[in-house]
Amino acid sequence: MYDLNFRPKAFLFDLNGTMINDMEYHTLAWYAIMTEDLGAELDYESVKKEMYGKNHEVLARVFGNDRFSQEEVERLSIDKEKRYQQGYMPHLALIDGLSDFLARAKDANIQMAIGSAAIPFNIDFVVDGLNIRHYMDAIVSADDVLVSKPDPETFLKAAAALGVAPKDCLVFEDAPKGVESALNAEIPCIVLTTTHTIEEFEGYPNILGYIQDYNDTKLNTLF
Repeated sequence: MYDLNFRPKAFLFDLNGTMINDMEYHTLAWYAIMTEDLGAELDYESVKKEMYGKNHEVLARVFGNDRFSQEEVERLSIDKEKRYQQGYMPHLALIDGLSDFLARAKDANIQMAIGSAAIPFNIDFVVDGLNIRHYMDAIVSADDVLVSKPDPETFLKAAAALGVAPKDCLVFEDAPKGVESALNAEIPCIVLTTTHTIEEFEGYPNILGYIQDYNDTKLNTLF
């Protein structure tokens, strides 16, 4: 069904762990809040497994739907994002090779969008901090969808915003739930091995290949 030799009309990028290698800092921020502030008896790896979707979904998975009021969820979310940005700011950088890859795609008239479960506060922190907004023809954030990944809504909205059919898009992801979202949208996917091992992606038929960074020569077939 999926062929690495096709020429996509659009690239859809997840953000965290896919354009920047920052998932450790999200996990550290949540781990501190969950264990130190909220008293959860969780180890780091257990917290890491919950690092997908919107903040309120993360809290609901770990603590249950009725633990926090809406005001508490909002306060915890803001606290988490501030901790994340403070921790990651000194390390803010695109994954190796991505700067050249974005420029190459722009020159090839390939449209590009971000489809992320991050809130605009964090997306702005990255795209403006790294001066890459001019590459993006659309951005779909957590605030733009009703249901997070693995639901296909994020990537379907990104494709629609570009005016490109899903079958003509290529998703870049770093997480199994994101790959599943692309699969549900019937979009092929390239996986960044920044956050998860290749074994964790077993069973997803839409994966064209795995890369450590954007210097990988297998990406040359996309242009």
